[in-house]
Amino acid sequence: MRPAPSRAFLFDLDGTLYSGGSAIPGAAATLHRLRSAGVPYRLVTNTTSRPRSALVQRLAGYGFEVSPRDIFTAVLAGAELAESRGLKRIAPFLPAPALEDLHQFELTGGTSGRPGSGVPDAILVGDLGEQWSYALMQEAFEYLLAGAGFIALSRDRYWQRDDRLALDAGPFVSGLEFASGKTAEIAGKPSPAFFQGAVRSLGLASTQGAVMVGDDLWSDIEGAQRAGLEGWLVRTGKFREAALQASGIHPDRVLDSVAALE
Repeated sequence: MRPAPSRAFLFDLDGTLYSGGSAIPGAAATLHRLRSAGVPYRLVTNTTSRPRSALVQRLAGYGFEVSPRDIFTAVLAGAELAESRGLKRIAPFLPAPALEDLHQFELTGGTSGRPGSGVPDAILVGDLGEQWSYALMQEAFEYLLAGAGFIALSRDRYWQRDDRLALDAGPFVSGLEFASGKTAEIAGKPSPAFFQGAVRSLGLASTQGAVMVGDDLWSDIEGAQRAGLEGWLVRTGKFREAALQASGIHPDRVLDSVAALE
């Protein structure tokens, strides 16, 4: 691996590069400028509703020129974590389209579309949003009681959906932890392993000089800082001034939007 450059960037997607069905003004131009200058970057996300291929299509619709290799997701991080633990049978609790990026596992129960058979090696929990049901929570709970491992793709509290904040995966992960007495291993942001994996995907040997740019105080900013990166907060997406003041978190920089990046 090569040494870290003076700057390398990780960019959150929803709320940072786009929001409410359109690109943040100037965001596509910012990425184009960085690419032209040879500045390395990755687009990183805890979104589990789409595989990388679909994220590329969505971003293209917003005017971004990206390829799958430019994107590092919590699903990929979860797959890396499961493989490192030698896990083979996974019960997924995330939207069906995202299962495309879990092709190396035997998927059973959950949202796999296949009947559960026996106890899986682990459950993999993402953001199901309104697809969550009592039956799915009960199934995940019973797997945990029977000895399955617990991997969560994020612990995000909420996200910006249209004109309001919506519950993310965190409340459901916490509910399963409370009920089962097991603590989830977090694969996505704010896990240090997620940020380190994203930086490694750039071919860099160290997080030194790397910057995370995002709108989530806990997953993006605090998580990045704990992993040895700088955390730059944008005043778009889920940003709330009151939350910043009450959080006790101190971003290294606060930008009006990603377009203000220098």
